[in-house]
This record gives sequence, C-alpha cells and structure tokens, in this order.
Amino acid sequence: MTKLHAIFAASSGNAKGIAWMFLTGLIFVGVTGVVRHVGSTMHPVQLAFLRYAIALIFLMPIILREVKSFRGRNRRYGLHAARGLLHAVGVGLWFYAMAHIPVAEVTALGFTAPIFATIGAAIFLGEKLYMRRIGAVIFGFAGALVIIRPGLQVIELGAIAQLVAAPLFAASLLMAKKLTETEANGTIVLSTGIFVTLALLPPALYVWRTPTMEETIWLIAVAGLATLGHLTMTQAFRLAEVTALQPITFLQLVWATILGFYIFGEEPDLWTWVGGGIIVVSASYIAHREARAKKKSAKAIVTATEGA
Repeated sequence: MTKLHAIFAASSGNAKGIAWMFLTGLIFVGVTGVVRHVGSTMHPVQLAFLRYAIALIFLMPIILREVKSFRGRNRRYGLHAARGLLHAVGVGLWFYAMAHIPVAEVTALGFTAPIFATIGAAIFLGEKLYMRRIGAVIFGFAGALVIIRPGLQVIELGAIAQLVAAPLFAASLLMAKKLTETEANGTIVLSTGIFVTLALLPPALYVWRTPTMEETIWLIAVAGLATLGHLTMTQAFRLAEVTALQPITFLQLVWATILGFYIFGEEPDLWTWVGGGIIVVSASYIAHREARAKKKSAKAIVTATEGA
C-alpha cells in the first residue's frame, strides 16, 4: 500500500488526474445503478429530491464555512436560482431515464451534454463556432439518432427524457462557468444543492411515499456517492488537462454496460455501441479543440504582455 502511494505521489499531474477520473467514472456509474434499482419502486421526482436533500447534510461543512465567510458582496442570486431551477428539471428527467431505460443507453445519451454546451457557448457566451466544431456537433447528434433510431423503433420516454435533460445540464454548466467569474466553487456547489432541493420539494410532496428502511439506506448511498463523485471529479480537473481526462470519462459507457449486464440483465444492442462511439468521438474532438483554443489564447496573452 505504501509502495502504491509512493508511485502515485511521484506521478505527473495528468497521471494523477486520470486516476481520479477513473474513480469518478466508477462512482457515477454506481449512482446510476442505485437509482435504477430504487427507481423501480419510488417516483423519480421524489428520488431526485431526497438525493439532493440528503446531500445537503454531506455539504454541511461547506454550508458552515459559507455562512461564516459571507460578506454581502456581489451575490448573483438570480443566476443561482435560474441555474438551480434548470438543474432541478434536468435531474428529474435524468432520474426518470435511469429508472426506465438501460443503464448503457442512459450513459451514452448523457454524453450529448458537452455537445449542447458547445452550441450554448456560441449562442449565449459569444464563443466562436468554427466549421470543424459544427461538424463535430452534427456528428454527435447523429450518434444520438443512431441510438434511439426514430422511425425504426418506438422511441421510449426514458430516451426522450435523457435527451431533454442533456441541454438543461449543458445550460447549467454554462451558468456555472459564468458564476465562477465572481463566486467561489463552494458557493456554486452549495447554491445548486439548495435551489435544486427547493425546486423539487413541491412535486416531490405531490407524489410522496414514505421510503422503506431499505430505500432509505440506498438513498443515503446515492447522496454520498454523488457528493463523493463531484469531489473526485473536481480533483481530477484540478490536476490534469481536459484532453487527458476526456477518454477516461467515456469509460463510463463500458462500466455502465458491465453493470447493466451483470446486475440488471440488460444486453445493449449493436446500435447503442455504435451511437455511443459516435458521441464519444464527437465530444472528445470538441474537448480537444477547446483545449487547443485555450492554449492559443494563453500564448496570445503572454505575447501581448511581453510586448508591453
């Protein structure tokens, strides 16, 4: 164990980040598996609400820190609230999808979120959208169509829910990017948890059913795993470049397929693999182009500074 720790400590930033992202992928697939299991007996909206409500307990150290450090400075409550509302709707749809369609299909369609984020960044943040990136976006959506195959089979509501959730999560991501200009990471994470919980409370009460003891244990596991997953993912992005992490992120499709097969008896068909592969290639290319653009921008700033 000590030798393994020494090897990890001596590794490069990218290698450490990849290890953290590998762990993140396993954790989030575990979350999907638990939601799939509990979602067969509990309404997805109530499940989503309890996941976030319980997670607030795990976030209590951040809550206490934020209360102590509050100075009444530029707090963008409107943007926090709007992001929380969009995220709440996205989470409700995502939980519905996890409860009703195969785990691998949920995971594959979920990878369209970065593609929607690319479009949103061009429309709302004024980022340039070059032809290559447009081609990658179209290619990614083609992958989603391969999976759901409209006109060739009945499109399941779970697949539609996941495809609607993806742009909502993309919008939430873009809002978070905007919030980082003035807000600390802890503030953003905390506000998301609070606003999502509040937004899901009314519909959760409408469909409320008191959870059994077994369901309560699973719900605590979901909240704990999801919170842990966000922490390990943050650590991965802190240590490594996005382009290094992207291929590891898409290993989630492999883990999801294995989980679905051995735990739930789900056998993904050929089209799920083909469509998922297309989406993976598209999103990886977009991440690669974004990383290159950031490097060029950084070089330009350095050059301009040196010239001054």
